[in-house]
Amino acid sequence: MTHRVTLIPGDGIGPELADAAVTVLEATGISFEWERVDAGEAMIERYGTPLPDEVLASIRRNRLALKGPITTPIGEGFRSVNVALRQALDLYANVRPGRSIPGIASRYQDVDLVIVRENTEDLYAGIEHRVGADAAESIKIITRVASMRIARYAFEYAVANGRRKVTAVHKANIMKLSDGLFLECCRTVAADYAGRIEFEDRIVDNMCMQLVQRPEQFDVIVAPNLYGDILSDLVAGLVGGLGVAPGANIGLHAAVFEPVHGSAPKYAGLDIADPTALILSGALMLRHIGETAAAEHVEGAIRSVIGAGKVLPRDLGGSAGTKAFAAAVAERVGDASRAATKPSPARP
Repeated sequence: MTHRVTLIPGDGIGPELADAAVTVLEATGISFEWERVDAGEAMIERYGTPLPDEVLASIRRNRLALKGPITTPIGEGFRSVNVALRQALDLYANVRPGRSIPGIASRYQDVDLVIVRENTEDLYAGIEHRVGADAAESIKIITRVASMRIARYAFEYAVANGRRKVTAVHKANIMKLSDGLFLECCRTVAADYAGRIEFEDRIVDNMCMQLVQRPEQFDVIVAPNLYGDILSDLVAGLVGGLGVAPGANIGLHAAVFEPVHGSAPKYAGLDIADPTALILSGALMLRHIGETAAAEHVEGAIRSVIGAGKVLPRDLGGSAGTKAFAAAVAERVGDASRAATKPSPARP
């Protein structure tokens, strides 16, 4: 079977990372057909928008996309392409695993957390305006439909992946109506999983403290959009940083897989960027399409190469370029894939 995938290289270092990820994914022996489309800053001059219609059309057609980082201007300029994609395609669940990798220096060992973040509303709905010359107002949107949906996704994820607990994160002590509604929905859904999945809730500021003190007490964490975004980066910091943090955006009709770090335009074309996060995002994509063994080969190869410490990107303390690191990982993936398909010797 050939999997047709929309490939969005992105800005800055994105194209190099996309090439590296494609190299590793194709080493699994799985057949891919890549439909490359461009989005980002460079598209504005040609199309008048960083997100051309053909990008959305391609994802809707293929229902699957692998995306490199895209620049988001701070405080001015065009709106986030990432946010626009999620809203246009109703990619309501953002899934961000945070798992320790042996060989990466960190204050923690054996972290294994998953952030499930509501991806379509909250303050990221983009409903904001100026109030006179010296003030601005943003409107926080929390709905029962979206909150029930993301809570259900978190519990179903926990069941499907053998997880033990779901923790809902909120600020319902202050925002009693909006965050109160989110918490109410999580509690309602949790009742359907009583006896199978443990449930608890945490106020977001306290959650940040407890994640830093004892991350091992948490498992699957479900949160509204803004808190989920912040906590995702915190969890990435527990396991080595954004350079090793994969991400998935899941909807009913499409899924987009991407790293969560920036486009780092000053490093573009220098062959020094770390492709780990995008490669691991590709592994999440493999799991999503049912290619579990291939996903495990990719994840295992990343852990093996980094753990060996001989071929490491610069941000992990080595000197390997983007291509060299990807080649080393692809070689391990190819070895694992061939070993898995090798016939067992006949019994005498």
